Amino acid sequence: MQGSNWIQYMVNTNLSPKTEIDPARPEMEGENEIVSFIKVWLIILISLCYCYAIGTMVPKGAKRLIFLLPVVSLFLFLPLNLHSPHLGGVTAFFIAWLGNFKLLLFAFHKGPLAAIVSLPLFVAVACLPIKIQQNPPPKSHPNGHNEENPSSKSHQNGLNRENSCRKSKEGPVNYTVKALLLAILIKVYDYVEHMHPIITMLLYSFHIYFILEIILAIMAAAVRSLSGLELEPQFKEPYLSTSLQDFWGKRWNLMVTSIMRLTVYEPTLRYSSTFIGRKWAPLPSVFATFVVSGIMHELMFYYLGRLSPTGEISLFFLIHGFCLTLEMALKKALGCKWRLPWLVTAPLTVGFVLGTGFWLFIPQFKRCKVDVRAFEEYAEVRALLRSCSEKLLRTLSSK
Repeated sequence: MQGSNWIQYMVNTNLSPKTEIDPARPEMEGENEIVSFIKVWLIILISLCYCYAIGTMVPKGAKRLIFLLPVVSLFLFLPLNLHSPHLGGVTAFFIAWLGNFKLLLFAFHKGPLAAIVSLPLFVAVACLPIKIQQNPPPKSHPNGHNEENPSSKSHQNGLNRENSCRKSKEGPVNYTVKALLLAILIKVYDYVEHMHPIITMLLYSFHIYFILEIILAIMAAAVRSLSGLELEPQFKEPYLSTSLQDFWGKRWNLMVTSIMRLTVYEPTLRYSSTFIGRKWAPLPSVFATFVVSGIMHELMFYYLGRLSPTGEISLFFLIHGFCLTLEMALKKALGCKWRLPWLVTAPLTVGFVLGTGFWLFIPQFKRCKVDVRAFEEYAEVRALLRSCSEKLLRTLSSK
């Protein structure tokens, strides 16, 4: 089954909404989308320069917030000018969610933008899903000795080994392998009519993971090469998670985890501590974080499909928030007295995430026709690359 047949199959099968695709799609549509994308990001860059200037002139607090709220509102509106699931989805995630949350923190001189004094770095951190590493590996003197004193040498050696291991796992080879797996995955979709729907959803899950990690890694690599700064990783092998706390807190989409911790979790924690004490305050704080995450995911899917929310995305995050809260409560109550082995907890965790995702999360991509539209874009890119290569070959042969 070729790419066009795959699109038609996706339309006519139960795996996606039963809609028809116009085969005579205007050729200028893709060009118009790129022009709109450029215009949107020019507005974003100008707006962030304004925010940087406000930060230098207006004191933190409600007054600075008033000056930043027009930009926050603008960032909620800008993704509506884009219809591509890739360009529009990425812009909505970077700006309407992460960018706005960073600006709201910046209004009170908190978050990742508070300590930045350079305009280019301010703009990069504000509009890209990156986080500067707080404790980078120590620099060495020209004679080869580390800068720290001998008393911390053994501790630093452990950190160096950890950083070396982390870099090896997250290096270019790792991302190259995942890019190749993504390309193979896209090709495998040609044979989806012979697969069970659950297998297809599993492929979708890997597709989402691969494309998210690759896009975020590309952004981080670009900033790292230009600024020379060490950046925090975005994913840490989520398929090895041993608990929901491990999955959501330490392995999956860590930029969102970091921002949600500052904007929702910590304020709720301080408020809850006055009523139920420090020991149990994390429980409502975690649940509140998942409530806000569910709302923001509903917004992201609205940008993707321009359809009214069904509440299934919110239900997905409410279920995970409740289960994670229950897991944390059991850990606090039982302590280290009773812990299941990794061989049990890892499959249970991954199975629970995938099972609830198949039920509530993945179908939303089909409802918004993200699958069909994404493959249309893949076909257009493939056709463009083929056309460019043919022109290049003709030019070389004529010489």
